[in-house]
Amino acid sequence: MAGTYAILLHWRLKPGREPDFEEAWEAVTIAMLGQKSLGSALFEAPDGTVYALARWPDRAARERAYSDVTIAGARAVMADAIAETLPSVELVEGMNHWVAGS
Repeated sequence: MAGTYAILLHWRLKPGREPDFEEAWEAVTIAMLGQKSLGSALFEAPDGTVYALARWPDRAARERAYSDVTIAGARAVMADAIAETLPSVELVEGMNHWVAGS
């Protein structure tokens, strides 16, 4: 099964820092769209942790994009808002039925 590379990231945020994290995450996500990202979505879990699902054409495209220093400030804000980085999961998409624009 070869297809789009995706990574599921997982964090516990510092109390009260959710708005800072979300604003920075959005800035990073928008910047990454110009670096061949296929987009990302942010989710809140019932336990209060936060997940992001980010999609890329391949792993190498993600690695190249993360070397872009123009988003270093937003990434620093995100890092400062994170209390704990939980294990991430790398995925390769086999099929999808995403609805465009959702």
